Amino acid sequence: MIDLELLGHANTSIGTLYLGRRHALGRPDWVYEIQISGQLLMSSLNNLSERQLSTSALRLHEGTGPLRVLVGGLGLGYTAQAALEGANVAHVRVVEKMDFVIDWMNRGLLPLSAQFAAEERLEIVQGDVFEDLLGPPSEQFDLILVDVDHSPEDRLATDAGRFYTVEGQRQVARHLAPGGVLAVWSAWDSDPFADVLTAVYPRTCREDVRWPDEEDPPEVFHNVLFFGGGVAQKPAARG
Repeated sequence: MIDLELLGHANTSIGTLYLGRRHALGRPDWVYEIQISGQLLMSSLNNLSERQLSTSALRLHEGTGPLRVLVGGLGLGYTAQAALEGANVAHVRVVEKMDFVIDWMNRGLLPLSAQFAAEERLEIVQGDVFEDLLGPPSEQFDLILVDVDHSPEDRLATDAGRFYTVEGQRQVARHLAPGGVLAVWSAWDSDPFADVLTAVYPRTCREDVRWPDEEDPPEVFHNVLFFGGGVAQKPAARG
């Protein structure tokens, strides 16, 4: 943390989260980072996979719109930003469990704060996206984008394991509108989770996203995106 200008921090059940910014070699703008107990959680320097979670899901969706999108996890906001860039996207709801992350956004401390404050199609609410998706649906979404855990096997929320099971995904699928697409971000590949999606969704795929480290060009990083869709559902009852 010594190279960061500390903007905020909060103690949580999974450790202390720090928000900071720093200058990177060769870049005129600030690089924003969120760390958890000294471990990098996310950075504005490399947000390709977070954005691609949205852009690939939009490409896989066969409808023409207007589309309603649910994003699990606010983070630095790049998944929601990419969803809002979709030509047919009418509404994006972001569910963030940690209220202080929403507060950072509202106070203008995050790189997309100003853009989000002016975006009428965006709704940010405090809540547990896993709890919502594993419960009965009151409404359905065309895209459900989840970026919360490190991976299906390396989870930040210890009580979210059912999300990654066949039983859990059958419940999640009920929250998708006909033709809807589920997209899940992971730092690493997971054959077991891919098998779970195959057992529930008629169409599934994985996408390997790679990019070079701008501060260390010889090193290449990659994340894995999981997609499932094609389950026809009756409209959910609205409560």
